[in-house]
Amino acid sequence: MKVAKVGAEEFEEEVLRSELPVLVDFYAEWCPPCFVIAKTLRELAEEYEGRVKFVKVDIDENRELAREYEVFSVPTLAFFSRGELVDGVVGAVSKEVLRRKLDNLLNGRR
Repeated sequence: MKVAKVGAEEFEEEVLRSELPVLVDFYAEWCPPCFVIAKTLRELAEEYEGRVKFVKVDIDENRELAREYEVFSVPTLAFFSRGELVDGVVGAVSKEVLRRKLDNLLNGRR
């Protein structure tokens, strides 16, 4: 499964109004750790298909979104449920850490 790229125009519909929980990958093309975690996110998108939506937002193309969600370092992964930011993590963390956060997101825990 592909992790869809969204911009400011699609963010409200794809993230804030999503029926599914959403993991947003705030990234930049010039960021080596962003490329490292991209493969992990694609694998997790397959694993959680139909249960969690995965999207990515280029911070250089969407500076207002990055500012609104206080993205000061990339990659920043933001977890949304019912339009609310409920969790986040900065950096290229392990698949196990992300899986635990996704499971918590699905179970309504933080």
